[in-house]
Amino acid sequence: MTPLSHGMVLAAGLGLRMRPLTQHTAKPLLRLNGRSLLDHALDRLEEAGVRDAVVNAHWQADKVALATKARGAAAAPRIHLQREEELLETGGGVLRALPHLGPGPFAVANGDSMWLDGPTPALRRLAAAFDPAAMDGLLLLVRSAQVEGELGTGDFLLDPLGRLRRPKEREVAPYVFAGVQVLAPALFAGARPGRFSLNRLYDRAIAAGRLHALVHDGVWFHLSTPPDLERAEAAMRDGLAKALF
Repeated sequence: MTPLSHGMVLAAGLGLRMRPLTQHTAKPLLRLNGRSLLDHALDRLEEAGVRDAVVNAHWQADKVALATKARGAAAAPRIHLQREEELLETGGGVLRALPHLGPGPFAVANGDSMWLDGPTPALRRLAAAFDPAAMDGLLLLVRSAQVEGELGTGDFLLDPLGRLRRPKEREVAPYVFAGVQVLAPALFAGARPGRFSLNRLYDRAIAAGRLHALVHDGVWFHLSTPPDLERAEAAMRDGLAKALF
């Protein structure tokens, strides 16, 4: 079991596909089931034992800052707000946050990731399965067939040992990335500060056989466009996931 004392919520994106809802607010501040997506993500980190979390902000950063303060100084996890004057994307954002994320593996959740846990909370499953000797990253995947919305050809394929690979040309991948993961600082070895995607580091780890995944055993909502958010809200309201929530 890898203890997760530190984590990060990626909340700096522009949320362009969610417009007009994100015209004047950050996507992680959109509400679902009475709470913001950001609060849902921070709640999951707290439930996993995370004590210190970084939240990065770029688009509508002042509103993100107010939302983190509204949780209260005594709330867990303690939050360090990382303002990004230049949008650093996922890789650059996490790289910049490394000094606040401790020396061991840490959790990272996309600010628009909304998931409901199965029998064991997803972050605890990831922590229990993470092996620093064999992995630089452990991602949470969702079966494409179980997700409503436009997913394209999927993100990853998974071998029997839990190692990931990308789909080949014209190959359909059966899994999509849920935006939830445990990463080791070693994933960022040699990375230079600036704007870049985590996908660059994923590909390097895949080539080394050090990027693994688990398949989610609960509910995950694909939240890319306003209709996606409406479907998720209806599902919560109609009781699809209330027993798990």
